[in-house]
Amino acid sequence: MDEFAFARAVHVLGVVLWIGGVAMVTTVLIPAMAQMRSASERTEFFARIEGRFAPQARFVTVLVGLSGFYMVHFLNAWSRFAELGFWWMHAMVLVWLIFTLMLFVVEPLVLRKRTPKTAQHDAEKTFHRMRRMHWILLCLSLITIAGAVAGSHGWMLSGE
Repeated sequence: MDEFAFARAVHVLGVVLWIGGVAMVTTVLIPAMAQMRSASERTEFFARIEGRFAPQARFVTVLVGLSGFYMVHFLNAWSRFAELGFWWMHAMVLVWLIFTLMLFVVEPLVLRKRTPKTAQHDAEKTFHRMRRMHWILLCLSLITIAGAVAGSHGWMLSGE
């Protein structure tokens, strides 16, 4: 197997683990949390799950970023970022950047300090904000994945 094929396999597997995990949290765990009796039960449950998923998500987002950069470099495809027809490449970078900032900066440096105080003060508002943010990020991710698969197989918005 050549290096490019290996990079693509790593990239796709990383996306499957990462966005698949986001889908599981968004469509299964958060609705299950909504059924819990108390805010403290929700907070404790989410902290346990997030504590197990966050390291995996951090690892695979790094792999996805490195493999994506390698593939663009290998193909010398930098000019695609200047073409609207390759909108999905911009979307991939945007989704990756949002999640990377969330996983490496916002969550550990901001939310971990602020959420316990906020969750105690207005638990329902905090929970609904978290639910809404997960749905927005999941939808953006799925649109990006669909665009990337279609675009990398020749389908372009501009009809090329």
